[in-house]
Amino acid sequence: MRTIEIFLVILIVTGAFIISSFFAVLPQPRSVSPLNLRRIALTTLQTLDVDYDLSEIVFKNESDPDWGQLQVALSACLPPNIVYNLTVYEVQSGGGGQLYLPIKSISNAESLGIASDASSYLVASSNVTFGVIPEKIGEHGGGGTLYILNCSDANGWWITGYTAHSLAEDLYNLLSLYFQRTIMIQNTTQLGQILNGTALQGEILQNAVVINTCGEAVPIPAGYYASSGVGYDPVQNSYARYCHTLGQRIRQYNWTWVNIVGYPLYYVSNKGLFPSEHNTWGIYGMRHVGPAGLNAFLRGLDNQAYAYNSGWITSELGVVYLSSEALYYCNYYGIYPSSYQTATRALPTSILSTYHLTVTSYVFSQVGSWLPGAVYRHFSPGDTDSTGSLFALGLTRTPDIRLTALGLLFDYKPRLYRSEYTAAGTSRLVVLQLGQTGGV
Repeated sequence: MRTIEIFLVILIVTGAFIISSFFAVLPQPRSVSPLNLRRIALTTLQTLDVDYDLSEIVFKNESDPDWGQLQVALSACLPPNIVYNLTVYEVQSGGGGQLYLPIKSISNAESLGIASDASSYLVASSNVTFGVIPEKIGEHGGGGTLYILNCSDANGWWITGYTAHSLAEDLYNLLSLYFQRTIMIQNTTQLGQILNGTALQGEILQNAVVINTCGEAVPIPAGYYASSGVGYDPVQNSYARYCHTLGQRIRQYNWTWVNIVGYPLYYVSNKGLFPSEHNTWGIYGMRHVGPAGLNAFLRGLDNQAYAYNSGWITSELGVVYLSSEALYYCNYYGIYPSSYQTATRALPTSILSTYHLTVTSYVFSQVGSWLPGAVYRHFSPGDTDSTGSLFALGLTRTPDIRLTALGLLFDYKPRLYRSEYTAAGTSRLVVLQLGQTGGV
């Protein structure tokens, strides 16, 4: 009896399967694995224009034999069961008339079937020129002055292969278009003037950017020498006090101080004040300050009282990489340094809480608790307005000033207004429509 029941169950299940299979409607192969015709069309147009051949041909006379070569190339790019229609339109401007005027069409079939898709591709003729007008930093109020230290009476360190003068020129060429005013500080006397609050050329002193091209050294004006009491620490026989005063000035004027390479403020330099002294490496006109310079600077920036601290605070990280945001702005501003660098003077994240700093731009990705290159803005507790900034690139020599330019633009983010200088008939729209034939 049990055997008969099992046999009946098997018979019923098998019959149900056979009946359902008979009436089931299977999808067509195209529905199971459809072609993305739009993507194929766009890829084909990009392939045809990889050497600007498409951009050149679409501006030629309609009877030019190169149109035939284009059709041959188009057929070779597509699968044999794909039919196409390529149409070129003249892009009109102004007048309120027809925007796209058809110029030429080529096709390999009278019909594209019941289903098709298309992609468009805009090309410009070779005589079109494009211009970029950058937004000026500070043009909407406050600041906009770029100071580049080009002090002829100061030496640099860790700028191997360059001079401060050559770096200053390159920075001027890269950045001057983005600022309201760009002023070269030609000597330490002029540096002393702006530190004392005196404009050199009627520029706006507040909210400026100051780039130190001397690397690990910083120029020191005569007015901040030992006799003034604002530059020299007689107890420690050190010019760390000058670095503290410099931090106070950055805070006072809300400047952004830029250190392009190495350990910031590691030496002070003035060939007139230190003619017979060197930085222990044979570069005369310099005095060694050591880590005490940066420590004092940060205390001055945070409005803390001067205190001598020679503790080393940086770390050697080796190879570091540009942050994802920095890579984005490489493309936006057209500045392309190497995406990886060697960091030997990375700053610790502990300075953020110690000196009330906030990182506003990570030029290089953070490595653990270390920052190889970043812009630090100072905010007093409870205040939303910044009071001074430090942009430090803790990289090994030799400096790449493209990183300096990229970091500043990345932080200030001036917009680029792109414009096309052209006449009528210099832009054409290419539309490639594809269909599929054969099979089900």
